[in-house]
Amino acid sequence: MGVKVNLHLTLRRYANDQEAVEVEGQTVGECLRNLVKMFPGLGSNIFDKKGGLNNIVEIYLNMQSAYPNELVKPVKDGDEIHVTMMLAGG
Repeated sequence: MGVKVNLHLTLRRYANDQEAVEVEGQTVGECLRNLVKMFPGLGSNIFDKKGGLNNIVEIYLNMQSAYPNELVKPVKDGDEIHVTMMLAGG
């Protein structure tokens, strides 16, 4: 068992249209980096050039906002991460 990462609809195309992916990691950041190793196309959509989260990405851990310091939040087997995107439009 690992950590389940649920992907926002707009990110699924970079992960073979999967809604969720099982990954390993000790922190949210480690899980997301392992996800990007599996699906490199996700990298620039989730992370900025300095390795932090893009400013339109929101992370939820077990259905609660992981803000602030999302990437260093510890995770354990069975946890769920939701990667959501703030979208704007009219």
